[in-house]
Amino acid sequence: KDNLAVTYARLGRLDRAASMGRDVYNGYLKLTGEESRDTLLAALNYAVVLKNSVRFEAAKSLLRKTIPVARRIIGEGNELTLKMRWTYAIALYKDASATLDDLREAVTTLEEIEPIGRRVFGGAHPFVIDIDHALEQSRAVAAVHEAATNGDISAIQAGLDALKVANRKI
Repeated sequence: KDNLAVTYARLGRLDRAASMGRDVYNGYLKLTGEESRDTLLAALNYAVVLKNSVRFEAAKSLLRKTIPVARRIIGEGNELTLKMRWTYAIALYKDASATLDDLREAVTTLEEIEPIGRRVFGGAHPFVIDIDHALEQSRAVAAVHEAATNGDISAIQAGLDALKVANRKI
């Protein structure tokens, strides 16, 4: 059922994917508990669908509960843990209601996982490249937000230019 939810998401049927992803996650939670790798994987898949559905608050809430479990059970360098933290950071900085603290947390999270990903997978791995792009974007969004807070028009323009460059790399 989890594979079917992922397939629905890839087909753009995000509401169906989210509903199915929630059911799968809750099923694993009841069946195997929160510390099961299957439960953690279902949580990640569900969170990705929520993020892609622009349901950032729900994605962040789920990941705030599951990331500490993943870090404790499978470790910092595990791909699943890294992808959970990466998804969380993206949900933080892409949320239109993000505060400057949220944006700083996104940048910090990505700065923490980038060297781990590089060490585990190597710098040319597609996931490490994705982390690098997200880090560039989050820094640019944070710079624009901070400049707007300070009323610095030239800094806003510089941040927007950096964001354009980061988006072209994707």
